[in-house]
Amino acid sequence: MVKAKIRRLPPRRPRHSAAQTAKAQSAPDTANVPLEKRIGEVLKQLRLEANLTLADLSSGSRISSAMLSRIENGMATASLDALERLCVALGIDLSDLFKRTDRKKGTAQLVKRAEQMEVVRVGTKYGYTYKLLSYDKGPKKLFDPFFIEMDKKSQSYPRFSHPGTEFIYVLQGRVEYRFGEFTYLLEPGDAFTFSGDVVHGPERLLDDQAKFLSIIMYHE
Repeated sequence: MVKAKIRRLPPRRPRHSAAQTAKAQSAPDTANVPLEKRIGEVLKQLRLEANLTLADLSSGSRISSAMLSRIENGMATASLDALERLCVALGIDLSDLFKRTDRKKGTAQLVKRAEQMEVVRVGTKYGYTYKLLSYDKGPKKLFDPFFIEMDKKSQSYPRFSHPGTEFIYVLQGRVEYRFGEFTYLLEPGDAFTFSGDVVHGPERLLDDQAKFLSIIMYHE
């Protein structure tokens, strides 16, 4: 697979860089939060979900309310014995507590229209336009979502092959699409999912222009 070279579209209005946008709109990773604070947050959440007061949990775990407050606020480190008593009082296993503690918060990324990047891929020299709809996803690439436009100015159509699974959703235009030995008619509203390692690509454009979403999902 040819590695995409990225070029930014001309700015339409003053805006932050793509990196700034991703940084500003991504939730923090809990791995950067001290362990005692993460444990305290989970214990407090579990206590509130069980409709228990500090006094209730204090009675059930034989830990003073003052100490419980300090533990929940990350101001004190509980011993394993204390954590085990708290877990018994809350009705969970100690292993469940640490699983909840290790769980990372989800992330979100909004890429505004003006922030979307036009990228150079194999089909670019054939007249295709690619816009990358998401980026800065971390060290391991999980997927690539593209908005693709093509028209009849293309003299020929390229063939592709890449790792993972590809999903195409047709927004406009009719395309005869080649997948291995087979050809499929893709029309607006159609969804097509296939293995990326099988040679594939448009066979013939039946209308003046076609637009579709293409999402390449990479396997673990």
